[in-house]
Amino acid sequence: MGSITPHYRTVTQLLQSRTFSIDEYQREYKWDRENIAELVQDLTSTFQRSYTAGDSTQEVSGYDEYFLGSIIVTQRGNRNYLVDGQQRVTSLTLLLIHLYRQASDAGLKAARTIEPLIYSDSLGEEVFNLDIAERTPVIRALFNGETFSTDGREESVQTMVRRYYDIEDLDISGELGEGFQSFIYWLLTKVGLIEIATNSDQHAYAIFETMNDRGKPLSPVDMVKAYLLAPITGSDDRIKANDAWKRTVLDLISWGEDTDTERDAEFIKAWLRAQYAETIRDRRKGATDRDWELIGSTFHRWLRDHSGRVGVGTREQNLRLMTEEFRFFARYYLQILDASTRLMPGLEAVYYNAHNNFTWQYTVLLAPLEVTDSEDTARRKIQAVATYLDIWLMRRAVNYQRSGYNAVSYTMWLLAKDVRRKPLNGLITVLSAKLETDEASFEGNRSRGRGGIAELRLNQFSRRYIFHLLARVSAYVEQKSGRGLDFATLIDRTAKNPYDIEHIWADRYERHLDQFDSRQDFEAWRDDIGALLLLPADVNRSLQDKTYEEKVAHYGRQNFYAASLHSGTYQHQPQFQRLRRDEGLEFQSYDRFDKQAQRERSALLLQLANIVWSPGRLEDLRP
Repeated sequence: MGSITPHYRTVTQLLQSRTFSIDEYQREYKWDRENIAELVQDLTSTFQRSYTAGDSTQEVSGYDEYFLGSIIVTQRGNRNYLVDGQQRVTSLTLLLIHLYRQASDAGLKAARTIEPLIYSDSLGEEVFNLDIAERTPVIRALFNGETFSTDGREESVQTMVRRYYDIEDLDISGELGEGFQSFIYWLLTKVGLIEIATNSDQHAYAIFETMNDRGKPLSPVDMVKAYLLAPITGSDDRIKANDAWKRTVLDLISWGEDTDTERDAEFIKAWLRAQYAETIRDRRKGATDRDWELIGSTFHRWLRDHSGRVGVGTREQNLRLMTEEFRFFARYYLQILDASTRLMPGLEAVYYNAHNNFTWQYTVLLAPLEVTDSEDTARRKIQAVATYLDIWLMRRAVNYQRSGYNAVSYTMWLLAKDVRRKPLNGLITVLSAKLETDEASFEGNRSRGRGGIAELRLNQFSRRYIFHLLARVSAYVEQKSGRGLDFATLIDRTAKNPYDIEHIWADRYERHLDQFDSRQDFEAWRDDIGALLLLPADVNRSLQDKTYEEKVAHYGRQNFYAASLHSGTYQHQPQFQRLRRDEGLEFQSYDRFDKQAQRERSALLLQLANIVWSPGRLEDLRP
């Protein structure tokens, strides 16, 4: 007879010198960006409620705890198999690898503490604690800080790489600052879960079925539905409200290629925050959660406690919300999701923001909408806020200002309140005024007196923004010059020959001793935005070590932004010449690329950025 033993485990207790496997028939690793972002946000928010700047790492022992849920483990011989919980354990492993890499790079002691939770030394053999054969190569590569190609790999492996990059984008160390090491110790010692362990597969799967099938509790979305239906007593009205709700939920969870049973909940959080959140937790130790946070964690309870604000409670109110407001906002939420996956005329900015991984837009774009808006008005409102975010995000990016989930949560709450249910003209006025008074611009940051494109260089923080910026500028010049190369093509990483960032200067310092006093100085100039282009990967590789004089003829056969370095581009290209003349763009060719040429390219890029991200795009949306 097998035994069943539940244990509370901290992250350290769960993973220290232990390995976990899964059976071949278990489903793939499926977490998406929103799942990872929500986990990281929950963890960092819980930590920050206890942490005060200046706290020693020893004070972590008194911080609040965080519960990750439960997992089911069956033991066969000396191996542990995850019957339930592989999604969380895989995500936790990816998070720990990222924290380990960041701590190692910063020379923090916490790196040594994390290391044995990721892999163990078994008689001289490296054994990763997530011991799944097809996933071991990607875990090893990420752990060692190596690039990993997902070409031809299993779905789980591809998803793991994407989620790891998502974790990098969330920039936990940057957002926590000096509290980063304390956060690591808190995660390892104050975050835990229940491990239900058995040495019987039969018992393990019986527990799994009981927890997931029999007596399955109502989801928060189900509880909202039950609460809203309760006062609707007439059978016809109940059927009408129930059918409308069910159709809307089905539309939400079935959107896209895969059914996502959490998408209805994500929509409700976005809708309630956008339309009704009036308060947010104070940014100080010990502060309690308010509207913004409570909607994100327990929206079903929040709605019941704030029924008056939402305007529900009576039969008429609840019927209206279930059949009109719920469906209205869900329809535009799905439209925003559609626009985030492909370039849609008029909603291109939604796609741009999605490429920048700005997940808050799914909330904020709903804020100005009203149920009485016409389709054209609603679409223009979404377009206006998305355009504002596009400009705001890129201004911040070129000034090295962080826009991660936690870093701008407070700012997005303020923005949602400022634009909430605004008429279109008023909305555009508010957004234009915000851009007018924004400290960050492509020229630099007003209060800091530096930054901007003139000081933008390629590094771990800026790489994805520079790629985005070069793709936008290159696409703009291409299309204004009569070609069809668009932004979506330039950023498509699944293409057989995707575009990569090209350094105009090859990494050969010895060729440029007459211009640079040190290798460090050379590398700074080489990574400057004015010395970077986008080229197809095969062209990029073929030119890697060549001199500029050898490269420039090849540039002349590429996109116009790259080709403009070559003199032949200025012949027999009337649309390119017209763009150059009409916008006063200082394109010119160079036989030799030196510091002065690079300064001029940087100035050209500043001109282009101010056109591509012009606030005038908002004024064009006025009716």
